[in-house]
Amino acid sequence: MRRFGRWLLLLVLAAGLSAGARVVSAQSPANAQNSKDSKAKNDNPKSDKQLYKELASPYKKWLDEDVAYIISDDERKLFLKLQTNEEREQYIEAFWQRRNPDPDSPDNSYKEEHYRRIAYANEHFSAGIQGWRTDRGRMYIMWGPPTSKETHTQGESYERPLDQGGGDTKTYAYEVWNYNYVEGLGQNVDLEFVDPSGTGEFHLTTDPSEKDAFLNTPLGLTLAEERGDRSKADRFMNSDGSHIAASETGGQPRYLNEFERLELYAKAFTPPPIKNKDLEALVSSRIVRDQLKFSYQSDFLRLTDDTAMVPITIQVPNQALTYQSRDGVHRATVNLFARVSTLTGRVVQTFEQDIQSDVPDTLLTQSLKGSSITQKSLPLKTGLYRLDIVLKDSASGNVGVVNARLAVPPFEEEKLTASTLILADQMEPVATREIGLGQFVIGSTKVRPKLDKSFKANQPVGIFLQAYGLKVDEASHKNNANVEIEILQGDKSVFNTKQTSAEMDQTGEQMTIAKVLPAGALQPGKYKLQVKVTDALTNQTLLRCGTGPCSTDFNVIPADTPAQASAPGVSAPPR
Repeated sequence: MRRFGRWLLLLVLAAGLSAGARVVSAQSPANAQNSKDSKAKNDNPKSDKQLYKELASPYKKWLDEDVAYIISDDERKLFLKLQTNEEREQYIEAFWQRRNPDPDSPDNSYKEEHYRRIAYANEHFSAGIQGWRTDRGRMYIMWGPPTSKETHTQGESYERPLDQGGGDTKTYAYEVWNYNYVEGLGQNVDLEFVDPSGTGEFHLTTDPSEKDAFLNTPLGLTLAEERGDRSKADRFMNSDGSHIAASETGGQPRYLNEFERLELYAKAFTPPPIKNKDLEALVSSRIVRDQLKFSYQSDFLRLTDDTAMVPITIQVPNQALTYQSRDGVHRATVNLFARVSTLTGRVVQTFEQDIQSDVPDTLLTQSLKGSSITQKSLPLKTGLYRLDIVLKDSASGNVGVVNARLAVPPFEEEKLTASTLILADQMEPVATREIGLGQFVIGSTKVRPKLDKSFKANQPVGIFLQAYGLKVDEASHKNNANVEIEILQGDKSVFNTKQTSAEMDQTGEQMTIAKVLPAGALQPGKYKLQVKVTDALTNQTLLRCGTGPCSTDFNVIPADTPAQASAPGVSAPPR
């Protein structure tokens, strides 16, 4: 397997070396003379700019959006010199595998973390532009969450350190991110972001005085300026372009050194270092038995215009499992293997987990009416894939198999689009340290899908949707959107709520809609759910009514009796 991986990597590198050899040859005196004499265009190598123009749109977006911050110059040049889409697909696969911290694992934690960071940046740093395009988004994608963070709002009082002249002033909104250690940047790294425009777009600065809101006014003097020893105009005479005042301590600390600040700024925008890894080929046997029934659901949330985060949720009825008793506890374990591949058979993603259900003796009978659920989120580019899922009961050996079509939709730029509409039986905010992490977590919300879309009357109904491509007003730097959620029983509207994006405090080009209907809000019966989003600035409207037929969106069934309510329903995620 490793031999094949090395061979494939060498093949890609060889293609680059071959292309490089053609460049050298074309620049040699002999070839230059031949080119001059023959006027043959094919003797002149194409520039990187020309090669980029000839790339198909998906590969341009991969370079400019998916990996813009982490691809090295050499990798980019090599990619541009590839001749066919098959070579490019192999190169992309090799690109991610080179960064995989555990090449023996079917998962690529680096790739998954990278796309999680993009999703987090879009949700938290958008300000008139997508969050991943901002400085905070870029630093978060490249270097991850800081060890600690200071957040300051506009108008706060600020006492300068003595090495910056001391004295009190007022500040623009700013943040200081501290990293204990970052490979390539060093130890105890501070990155400061300032929002002088008040629009919510913070940019990385090398000038500690840029957050001073009184810099260009007679206010906010340093200690020396208050004494009359110095003029405020002196701050604008610095040769390094900053407006730092002279130190009150007589010396300049290292962090204020012009070259130290510029070096840190340059390194911060340099792609992270790469760890070369061998490629691994994965061989799996086809299992044809189908004795273990289960359900699954794929949802789609935008990461970039042509890349989506695809949570794949798998649920197994407990009555289909084989429980083994030990020390008063019944345990069932199911081994899960799943694979996403292209229609030509190239493996894109694989993952495997154990789904485990532990039930005490007294609750076994009721537990068999419930189910066990797990989820894996995969970043996938727009396109058509094949999804293979295999479950095996470790006790009985029973196997369940699904082979399905997986179509990842595009999210067109400057067009109002939306994620899958998810109906959830559990939806709640997560702790700050868990944002974007773990099963069922989308951004800052835990959203556990209800695959059968059947809710008990004493069970809350969660509604989750993300809208993308909202226009942001250039003057206010805010969107102007309206959201209407309506539930109908037959032709009768039984629930209707409307909110504006301002009321939801959702001001960017992306908006998250998370609504929970309390238990008992709906009587038993069949219902139809519709979510309508309208962008008032572009007059665009979209309607979402679930992943299934809108006429049978979801059901509400009678509530459990007190005895039934004490029994487990959907079991916890796997180990």
